[in-house]
Amino acid sequence: MTDVANQARNHQLDALRRTTTPSVLIVGGGINGIGLYRDLALQGVDVLLVERGDFCSGASAALSRMIHGGLRYLEQGEFRLVRESLEERNNLLRIAPHYVSPLATTIPILDYTSGIFHAALRFLRITDRPSRRGALIVKLGLSFYDFFTRKRRETPTHVMRGRKETFERWPAFNPAVKYSATYYDAWVTYPERLGLEMITDIAESDAAALAVNYVSVDSSAGDTVTLRDEKTNERFEVRPGLVVNATGAWIDLTNGALQGRASNTPTNMVGGTKGSHLIIRNAELLEATGGQMVYYENQEGRICILFPYFGNVLVGSTDIKIDDPNDVRCEEDERDYILKSLAFVFPDIKIADEDIRYTFSGVRPLVSSDSSVTGSISRDHFCRTLPPTQERTYPVLCMIGGKWTTFRAFGEQVTDEILDYLGQERICGTSDIAIGGGRDFPKNDDVFDTWISALSDQTELEPDRLRTLAERYGTGAVKIASFLNQEDDQPLASNPSYSRREILHILRGESVADVEDILLRRTSIGVSGELSRPLIDEVVSIAADEWGWSSEEKDDGLTQLLERLSRLHAVSIDTPQDANINQDL
Repeated sequence: MTDVANQARNHQLDALRRTTTPSVLIVGGGINGIGLYRDLALQGVDVLLVERGDFCSGASAALSRMIHGGLRYLEQGEFRLVRESLEERNNLLRIAPHYVSPLATTIPILDYTSGIFHAALRFLRITDRPSRRGALIVKLGLSFYDFFTRKRRETPTHVMRGRKETFERWPAFNPAVKYSATYYDAWVTYPERLGLEMITDIAESDAAALAVNYVSVDSSAGDTVTLRDEKTNERFEVRPGLVVNATGAWIDLTNGALQGRASNTPTNMVGGTKGSHLIIRNAELLEATGGQMVYYENQEGRICILFPYFGNVLVGSTDIKIDDPNDVRCEEDERDYILKSLAFVFPDIKIADEDIRYTFSGVRPLVSSDSSVTGSISRDHFCRTLPPTQERTYPVLCMIGGKWTTFRAFGEQVTDEILDYLGQERICGTSDIAIGGGRDFPKNDDVFDTWISALSDQTELEPDRLRTLAERYGTGAVKIASFLNQEDDQPLASNPSYSRREILHILRGESVADVEDILLRRTSIGVSGELSRPLIDEVVSIAADEWGWSSEEKDDGLTQLLERLSRLHAVSIDTPQDANINQDL
């Protein structure tokens, strides 16, 4: 898109022009880079983060929306990772209660003893092939889950059921199911906003820190890294004490750009796998979930998931090795694979093409591996340091692997390495510091209702409207409600759950540089399957007026937006009344 007259973004760029010698430069504004940024800033480190796209727009926007311990990692003997993941799940339930909530999860099981032999072989690393898991193996794994969280429990322990009780609650399951097990993990409603709120928290503090989106690494020479604004092509030179490469699936490509010589030969640290998901609007399927996540094995014994999400059902995912992480999308064969897997657990529920409202894909930044079975590649994280060279005078720390759930722990690990390098002491931990709208968020329903009632009296907004704002922004709803009251406000004609001033608040205060940022990451409009031509036109018009776009810029922005929605998310909107799925995936 063309350059925009955006006050918030111009403020960030002005600050970037004055930031010439940061102690730490983080390249990559996904969840791992943001978690590290937050931790370093809280320790008083002058840190600069740049992201070539929008914050949390890559793999960090393409997660399965689960915050989980990784039940299946137990088979691979990754007990430390499972324990850490469960601890971090519980941490997020406490520090981000506005977005992260407990999620009841049910496993349909076909028999009692399957998988014992193969589980032993996988544990001993003799095989990495998937196989079916019987009730005994599932029971063992869930017992470990409960054991790991016994000292700081945030969710109920697991329950096993026989066939009769299982079908009383999930009558649409495959008739071959003989048992079921229900346990609790967690889910996140607005993952991209959670990342953004960590950046906003730091921006509102006195920390010597700056995070800027749509800025990439252009080149490196000696002690200098040249950055480029992706919107204007303006260059900025900084001389960091050290650089952290947190670009996920792009780590090797970024290392090439940071080598400081013409060859720019990339490293070989990451081997990404693509995960694709479908958002399905089907009332029968939604009812069949029983309001829970269904964590099931498909016909190959591979783990799949589905659960209610913004009134639809999120179904996924694939796990395919991929070389190019740019502009990935759910291909037709992936869609068919997901639907075939879905039919294995709910054989009598038919999904029509028009039921698929949205698709999304991302590349998991896994450690480079020769394994032919992608599911066996570790989801653990570690940091590898590239020492200074003659062409590059600063070290590069590479954040490799990891999963969304463990971003805080990963950031803490790398922060401690950086503090040691800088000769500084840790000032505080981050496991108990609430994030954004999670601060003082009422967890109890009665307390929540009292809070909403008081806020309604204060702002004269209807309680239902305030409940919606609280779901979207947590206690940040107080600030937004005040903004809505400053001038006359009107609901969007095409989606009355949002209002014009709510969109303006996002435009003015949330580092937005494209309308896509609003539709796909600052709100749930895209992933909830609510995109329509009237809605897109309405939001584009609000942004165009705010940014001072000419009619030509507005048309250009709209054209690019519709093209990307069609190409990357299988949403084809040809007429103002049509928002159907694009069949030419």
